[in-house]
Amino acid sequence: MQKRIHEIIEIKDLKDMLKKSGEMYADKPAYKFKTEVEGQFDIITHKEFRDMVNSLGTALIKLGLKDKRIAVIGENRYEWGLSYLAITCGTGLVVPLDKSLPENEIKSLIERSEVEAICYSKKYDEVMEKLKKENVGNLKYLISMDLSEHKDGIYSLKELVKKGEKLIEEGDRSFLDAEIDAESMGIMLFTSGTTSMSKAVALSHKNICTNIMDIASTLDINSEDTMLSFLPMHHVFECTVGFLYPLYRGTTVAFCEGIKHIADNLKEYKISVMISVPVLFENMYKKLLKAIEKQGKLEKLQKGRKVSNVLRKMHIDVRKKLFKEIHDKLGGRIRLFISGAAALDVEVERGFNELGFRIAQGYGLTETSPVISTGTDDHYREGSIGQVMPSLEVRIGNPDADGIGEIQVKGPSVMLGYYNNEEANKKSFVDGYFRTGDLGRMDNDGYLFISGREKSVIVLKNGKNIFPEELENLVNRIDGVSESMVYGKPEDDGDYKICVKVVYDPEVMQEMYKLENEAEIYELIHQKVKEANKKMPAYKYIREVMITTEPLIKTTTQKIKRHEELAKIL
Repeated sequence: MQKRIHEIIEIKDLKDMLKKSGEMYADKPAYKFKTEVEGQFDIITHKEFRDMVNSLGTALIKLGLKDKRIAVIGENRYEWGLSYLAITCGTGLVVPLDKSLPENEIKSLIERSEVEAICYSKKYDEVMEKLKKENVGNLKYLISMDLSEHKDGIYSLKELVKKGEKLIEEGDRSFLDAEIDAESMGIMLFTSGTTSMSKAVALSHKNICTNIMDIASTLDINSEDTMLSFLPMHHVFECTVGFLYPLYRGTTVAFCEGIKHIADNLKEYKISVMISVPVLFENMYKKLLKAIEKQGKLEKLQKGRKVSNVLRKMHIDVRKKLFKEIHDKLGGRIRLFISGAAALDVEVERGFNELGFRIAQGYGLTETSPVISTGTDDHYREGSIGQVMPSLEVRIGNPDADGIGEIQVKGPSVMLGYYNNEEANKKSFVDGYFRTGDLGRMDNDGYLFISGREKSVIVLKNGKNIFPEELENLVNRIDGVSESMVYGKPEDDGDYKICVKVVYDPEVMQEMYKLENEAEIYELIHQKVKEANKKMPAYKYIREVMITTEPLIKTTTQKIKRHEELAKIL
């Protein structure tokens, strides 16, 4: 458990958070949007946003939605956050839904969660019309984030905000004075997976607010920062760290226009902080190095790094000046990257840090609201997912000879439980600790290191454990490899053959190696994998390679769906 480094504002629930931080940061920009004039932006201040939350919440109660369940689905936008907080801060219980779900799964989750209303963006117009005709579950109210006025029985979120504003002016305090039970379920989140397999995670205001305060006490993100929102807002990592936390600290948020626009958005919005997943940072780092190599400046860069590393040992930091050209490529203001949802390749972590970009690794799960551990501005260890948050306790269950065992966690940000699933709850808790299903170890200084998912580990006949993620990091470093998945193929003798499925980039293969023929590309990748093998003990050698240009099946936070991929392969 790490100590609190920064002072925090004590909050008991999300309504309390909006009130206290709103008083401190009222006139600061909460959201920033492009206009038709280049370099000019529209702004929604923290006060304006909070006023909208109060107005929408009041209108929702007037509709008859007090203490009801309401879903939210849509791309990242301020209206998503507005809906979420108008529901949680005095109306009812919010159910954030994955924006990438197909129609049948949206329908299934609406039925399972028993929601009576849903706020959605125009992308889902057709789906919602069908659900309305079919009288799905308890669903009665459809609220569009894009309609300018009520139409054909569908409510306009904009018009509800105006209506709520008028109701407040007339003295309606039903939302403003609503009491929050911080310890009961206020948020229902579904884990990734098919709807039949996904579990409904019950989170409280206390869960989320404890985590927000823990983050604030360990990472310095403040009202002078502008954060780029990229990961889907329904996901608890983005929701807590990229949406709620900026509101708590008076930070400005700008919404990314898509993966191809990240570099431009970093410059246009003058982004200083960005949270994302390892695959994005790894690809970003590869592209940076490739661009430098194209300019013939790679050797100069490597020399600069050596000089900088020597100077840093003498407490002289010239990284931002020395690598100014690289910083300018990413907008010139980036001071902190936060990586979560999986382990980051240590070479990428080291590379960014040596170039003067602080990259902090964090770790957590939906069930823990989410952050369990994080590196801080000054305290971090390469390859580590940081130290445990101040409010939590972590232990390593049944460690092996190397100290690796299941990461188990206890504390106030751990979920209330899986909703209506006592069987899963019994399996998931032991001695009051939540079983994460992740394997890791902790060093003597309290730094946590993750090895991989317990379900993904390949156990050989000789008892040796192979963590696919470790081998995938090596394979993913090969130029031209976009991503990979390591798996064990069952052998007749009861052992496993270690194999890898490699996704390659045809453009890079043509550009770097002048190869277009698949057989030649296979030979090249196979040879490179053999070279990677030499960095590992023989029992970890990858013995079989298959290649493809088709992306691996992944969740919205870019985690590989291993079981689905294995079903395709085997």
